[in-house]
Amino acid sequence: MKTTTYSRFQVRNFEQKTLSWWKSKKGQIDMDPPYQRRGRLWSAADKAYLIDSILNEFDVPKIYLADFTWADSKLNAARLPYAIIDGKQRFEAIFDFFSGELVLNGDFVLRRDPSLKLGGLGYRDLQREHSAIAEEFDNYNLHVMSVFAQSEEPINELFVRLNRSKALTGAEIRNAMGGPVPGMLREIASHDFFCNNVRFSVKRGQDLNTAAKFLLFEANDKLLETKKSTLDRFVKSAQNPTKEVRANLELAARRVLDVLRDVERVFLPKDQLLGSAGTVPVYYWLIRALDEVDQSKIRNFLVRFEDERRKNREILKAHPNSSKVDNQLVEFDNYNRSTNDQVSHEGRFRILRERFKKRK
Repeated sequence: MKTTTYSRFQVRNFEQKTLSWWKSKKGQIDMDPPYQRRGRLWSAADKAYLIDSILNEFDVPKIYLADFTWADSKLNAARLPYAIIDGKQRFEAIFDFFSGELVLNGDFVLRRDPSLKLGGLGYRDLQREHSAIAEEFDNYNLHVMSVFAQSEEPINELFVRLNRSKALTGAEIRNAMGGPVPGMLREIASHDFFCNNVRFSVKRGQDLNTAAKFLLFEANDKLLETKKSTLDRFVKSAQNPTKEVRANLELAARRVLDVLRDVERVFLPKDQLLGSAGTVPVYYWLIRALDEVDQSKIRNFLVRFEDERRKNREILKAHPNSSKVDNQLVEFDNYNRSTNDQVSHEGRFRILRERFKKRK
């Protein structure tokens, strides 16, 4: 068994095991360790294509597992023998096929016997009608690498490195960084506001990205630029924080959670106002600045404001020089084109606050 030793961890070839063996161990694999991307990112066609590759005996990329069978570890939060590092989507596809949640693509062709019509069949269909093929799937040897580490940092780093060619989002990369901030962001992103109120997709960590913006604002007590490079520096700078820095971050995270309780009360479930992640940090800062009475009025104001913006754009398009064009709304729309700029955050917040005060 080949073992590669790095400065902070070891990687070795797992003793070859069949797919049916891994199926039997499904409940012993932590599929959602902290650094992981969200699951269910592959489409059904993508997953079925992996099964196609297995049945047609093509090579499947290695899967990497954190191996906790060697000793107890503080990293083993789920208290399971294994935790996925890289290969979550592949394992999910295999397990879905075994369980009957996935079938072969309709155009599937078994290369060694194209005469067989297997498109649209599931694993149980193969067991009943083509038992030899089902058995070959059962006995396919998956190439799994076993990773041993004493701390979270090298596992997080390995996850990022393995996924560099897979276009990880900034939020997914930050989620795998060391230090206290990624855990704070996960706690913020688990708030009911993100689970119930936001309308934008959170599959690729957009909730974590928005949470990072909230935390950045609170840690600095002001609106700032929220581009990827800025958020990356924010997380990296706190990887080995002093006691004072950690205390400030913990206080900022508590303030975010406190404000989100107010924000959650303002908006409806899957609110139409929260369809774009780019406007949410400004709404957050606006609601943060209001007292309880004004917070109860802010949603109606925002609905009317968005309607006014839409009508103003129509007037501007049809009659650019009309005196009916509201130049402040044009200014807001211009700010809204670069939603991560500090001047955009400040400008949109200023306009919303001014117009709300006039409406009160």
